Amino acid sequence: MNRVIKIVAIFVITFGLFAGGLWAQTKPNVLVILTDDQGYLDLGSYGSKDLVTPNIDRLAEKGVRFTQFYSGAPVCSPSRAAMLTGKYNFNAGLFGNVSPPHQDPEGKSGLPSSEITMAEVFRSNGYRTALIGKWHLGHTVEKLPNGQGFDYFFGHQRGCIDNFSHFFYWSGPNLHDLYQNTEEIHRPGEFFGDLMVEEAKTFMDQASDQPFFMYWAINMPHYPYQGDPRWLEHYADLESPRKEYAAFVSTIDELVGEVYAHLEAIGELENTIIVYQSDHGHSVEERAFFGGGNPGPFSGAKFSMLEGGIRVPAIISYPKILPQNELRHHWANSVDWMPTLAEIAGVRLPEDHPIDGKNLLPLLMDGQIPSPHETMYWATGRPENENHPWAVRKGPWKLLGNPTDPTGKLRFGDSDKLYLVNLETDSTEVKNLASMHPEKTIELHSLYKAWIEAIKTKK
Repeated sequence: MNRVIKIVAIFVITFGLFAGGLWAQTKPNVLVILTDDQGYLDLGSYGSKDLVTPNIDRLAEKGVRFTQFYSGAPVCSPSRAAMLTGKYNFNAGLFGNVSPPHQDPEGKSGLPSSEITMAEVFRSNGYRTALIGKWHLGHTVEKLPNGQGFDYFFGHQRGCIDNFSHFFYWSGPNLHDLYQNTEEIHRPGEFFGDLMVEEAKTFMDQASDQPFFMYWAINMPHYPYQGDPRWLEHYADLESPRKEYAAFVSTIDELVGEVYAHLEAIGELENTIIVYQSDHGHSVEERAFFGGGNPGPFSGAKFSMLEGGIRVPAIISYPKILPQNELRHHWANSVDWMPTLAEIAGVRLPEDHPIDGKNLLPLLMDGQIPSPHETMYWATGRPENENHPWAVRKGPWKLLGNPTDPTGKLRFGDSDKLYLVNLETDSTEVKNLASMHPEKTIELHSLYKAWIEAIKTKK
């Protein structure tokens, strides 16, 4: 795209949306697709040589793909809280995974109902809203999807389910977990992926003069690995667990393709912004057969602040306005989707509710514009616990506190409690530079301490 045209487009979009312009009159639909435990390299468009993902790759061809995009956290609940609120999860008041109800009978865990979600923002601007898939952000009435801005919810409340029985199997008691709004429903034997597609189509098809905001939180390729048998046969020559994981990823791709085709069939594809992202890195837990995903060159995995735990595939497609088949090497974060989607859609954000996210529209339109981020923060665990894992990035420099590597590839000793890396010179993070650059270590550590103290003060 010609640079002059890009600049004009940015001006028109940024300053014309709320002035009764074209896009303000015909607001676009918004579809946010979030996969679960998908590794950075696990798409053909991200360089995978052994996966078949043509439908998701088409989104990249029709949109903008990020190479330095980060999840809000390396584990499920905090990452979802960050994306939905536009805030780092500690700022949103959610510090770790939400406990199931039998472990939290008083319902204390979960995303605080005082937080404003993307669903609430879009609903207050005339959108009908739906969540299809996984919630994992609370179980009391006010913390369930219908209490957090979603007009309609179909899916499971907890962190994972068997895709055919729809039971949450953990340490016990085993719990059936399939809901339509707040009502428990039973569809035993029916594949949850197919049910999600059916529900998504039904919601899109509703006769309405309102555009839709849909958050499709796909519970895959999170364990249990239950890909279509056709794909297991296709990947028969791969070693386990890559074979089982690959079959599940290609199953996801087919589900995405079905929804994409439906949008096209009903004439809404051109007027729908589509975002695709993984919630964090791949899992190496026992239930995931100790792996299957591919972080590419990066170290770490789910639960880790290393790049393999928080750097994720992320794509946005809206050919009506945005460039197509372009890369952005800027560092960005899932907290940025709220202000970015609001800007493109002509939706107003609450003025009295500050967020951490930045509007990415200018750099989406022009790759020469720098990232709006000066710093980023990640943390899980209780803020008052000095041993909780955290990370701060400023420019190419990243400081990790209390680092871990679930893959076992990197080993950390007492001298690595503060672990400094430069992502421009070594994105694999294999060497601690803290002793070589003490001034940079102090600078980033001070940023973290100021951030965490402000959070403790708010609490």
